[in-house]
Amino acid sequence: MPEILTRPMCPDDLDRVMEIEHQAFAIPWTRADMEGELNNRAARYQVLTEDGMVMAYAGTWFVIDEGHITNIAVAPECRGKGYGTRVMAAMMRNAVDLGVTYMTLEVRVGNAPALALYKKMGFKKAGVRKKYYEDNGEDAYIMVNDRLQLSIDRAMQEKKLLKNR
Repeated sequence: MPEILTRPMCPDDLDRVMEIEHQAFAIPWTRADMEGELNNRAARYQVLTEDGMVMAYAGTWFVIDEGHITNIAVAPECRGKGYGTRVMAAMMRNAVDLGVTYMTLEVRVGNAPALALYKKMGFKKAGVRKKYYEDNGEDAYIMVNDRLQLSIDRAMQEKKLLKNR
């Protein structure tokens, strides 16, 4: 059974994070963007590792009591294993520990897997940003969660129940 851990992202993770970033997004962030995020006092990034190899990551900007999810990605070979749930739960736990009470994000209206994850993690649609994505003009849903701890507990309980079947 592989060892699965979540922890804060560090500079040594960037090669693998950038590989996943380019596999996951039509308009990936640059390495300089990610390096800047690691030095941004308002940003926190988590990685999920499987036997020491980064397989997923998630990032958030924190301002006072609000968190804004900047990105979350899972390596293509690991999708469907619950790694998105785990890294997102770790990030949300970190937010709660920092006193955050409310989180937001944008997601492509056509990204069904991400929408399912965010719904499972307690996010609700709050609006639409028209033509938000530059590559194809796709709209983005604005999603919010103001019940972070409850959402974490429910998602992790569901994961345990599924594992015990």
